[in-house]
Amino acid sequence: MSGRDPFPMQSDEARRLAASVDKPDSENNWNRMDTTVDINNDGSNNDGSGADIVSGVGGELDQQASLMASKIALGTGASKDGSIYDDMDKKSKAEIYMETDDDYLDHDMTDRHNPTFSKIKNTALTIHRYLFGDKLPPTETIRTMVLSSTLFFMIGGYWLLRSLKDPIITHLCGVSAIPKAKMLSVFVVLFVVSVYNRLLDNPNIPKHKLFYIFGMFYFCLFSVIAMLLTHPTIGLANETADYGRVLGWISYCSIESFGSVMVSLFWSFANSNYSLESKKALYGLLVATAQVGSILGPTAVSTYAETLGVASVYGMGALCMLLLQSTMYMYVNIYGTDETRSLEKAEKSKSGETKLNGKEQPKKKGAGVLEGVHLFVKHNYVKGIFAISCLFMIEVTIVDYTMKVLARDHFAGLYPCMQGNSCWNDDESKIGMSADATAAFTTFMGLFGIATNTLSLMLSFFGTSAIIRYLGLRITLLLFPTLCLIVIIVVRFNPTLYVVFAAMMILKATSYALNNPTKEMLYQPTSSAVRYKAKSWIDIFGARGSKAMGSLVTNAFSDSAANLVQNGSLVGMCVASFLIWNARFMGRKFDTYIESGYVVGGEDEDGGGNEGENIQMACAQNEVEDTSCGIYDDLEIRENVSDHSQEIEEEKGHPGGAKVEMV
Repeated sequence: MSGRDPFPMQSDEARRLAASVDKPDSENNWNRMDTTVDINNDGSNNDGSGADIVSGVGGELDQQASLMASKIALGTGASKDGSIYDDMDKKSKAEIYMETDDDYLDHDMTDRHNPTFSKIKNTALTIHRYLFGDKLPPTETIRTMVLSSTLFFMIGGYWLLRSLKDPIITHLCGVSAIPKAKMLSVFVVLFVVSVYNRLLDNPNIPKHKLFYIFGMFYFCLFSVIAMLLTHPTIGLANETADYGRVLGWISYCSIESFGSVMVSLFWSFANSNYSLESKKALYGLLVATAQVGSILGPTAVSTYAETLGVASVYGMGALCMLLLQSTMYMYVNIYGTDETRSLEKAEKSKSGETKLNGKEQPKKKGAGVLEGVHLFVKHNYVKGIFAISCLFMIEVTIVDYTMKVLARDHFAGLYPCMQGNSCWNDDESKIGMSADATAAFTTFMGLFGIATNTLSLMLSFFGTSAIIRYLGLRITLLLFPTLCLIVIIVVRFNPTLYVVFAAMMILKATSYALNNPTKEMLYQPTSSAVRYKAKSWIDIFGARGSKAMGSLVTNAFSDSAANLVQNGSLVGMCVASFLIWNARFMGRKFDTYIESGYVVGGEDEDGGGNEGENIQMACAQNEVEDTSCGIYDDLEIRENVSDHSQEIEEEKGHPGGAKVEMV
């Protein structure tokens, strides 16, 4: 060393270490370590020569170095041949430990102290993965359950009031007023939809506030009707039926308009706030919640109508309007909406632009109440959604009427009307149904409702998400119209009552569990105007128009059950075949728009009239081979490169570089 240490260490180990360092280089080889290690306990090599592990170091330092080398050999898994580098690829104990689960440390404290809670938690997570897949976190399911509570009160209240709709107008105005009330409700719904579209055009009203506006309106309206039903002269106490009793008409049209507008508003809101993957996993849960509401609503009527009274049960329906507002308010406060978040960002950007430019950007004006109709006429994609949403109702109406005709004939044969009964008529063609036949027919329809709703609930809760996730949206779109075609063919060749009963149950259940979620997912690549305005026209008037077309078919062939089955099934098969073709078309368009990022109706909002048409043209040309604007896929590029390389090698006689032409 060049100089003595002014602060020498006084321990014996420090002195021995200093003495070894001070030796000449010929004797001090402590920094030259051999790669041969001793993994035996006696300090000797494998060859038994007893050579030192580390050359040039003696005494206690030898023992320490030997111990260190042994630890390195054990830690890295050195082989008995002696080299510590032979097994470098083997995993260390720490790596092996990190890859294995520790039964104690890898679990939450509450799981260790409460094993029952741990089992329940693990079971719930297993069920969640089975129902909704691995990609969706449980928090997203909780968010959907909060939103589904709004749909539960909406559908439950609607079916409760719907069960009272016909009895109330029959009591107040007579049964003959029902067809006229149906026609009047069309104009009432048209007026409500116009108001609804006008509110959508208002940029100062977020979409979720429409739940509060319409929910409070219908809460007040149904509450007033419930109170008036208890009035001695206006209400149910007056048993004289008269067309002039306005309360019956108001009640009927109010319930019809609520069911038409509010359900469409909910699904438009859901389509705007869920991603495609979340829709595939969770829309089955929303449909299942709606099915529970549709079961409990009529159950409340049948249970409490006689004990509490019709007016009190009607008030329960009004209370549901208040509850759906509270659940929506809770959802918005906890999770927010995509619209409110985008509005906040827009306000910040606008304020920045205002400060820079010194001008306030003008707000966009609404396009009017007929914008939904304009979007329907302009875009074939929207027409395809209409076909999937509504045209199947033509088939359902035909099969449903066929089932009721067969049921009437079946129970009239089991319980015939005898001479002397009130149903008897000298004209045999006008003989009605006996009381026993009517009771059996009513029981049959009640059984049909229970079976259909139960099957729909089970299929939507346990099957919808799994089917869409495993088959994909494109194949699932084809599944429902294919089932419709098969069912109608079976009905045509075996038109018995219980075959038609099973066919109708399958059609209803699969329409709720499969067709409804998939057609809502088709709104993913659409603009806000399509999701709200065009959808409202499709759901309300498209559904009513399809049912009317089905009724025209049934009226044309209603002279006999055989004629109805033979001719009605032909119409149903034609409609089902068209829907299969339309489902293939919509599946391709949906995939194309999702991949390209094209938004149907987006150019109408942005003001760019030709951008959407250009994107569609480019997508169409890209599907055609040998076009100058086609875009090659990666595999096609590799094939083209390979082909060019072979051509160049053949021309030059030696390997050469390949050129990729930009097409």
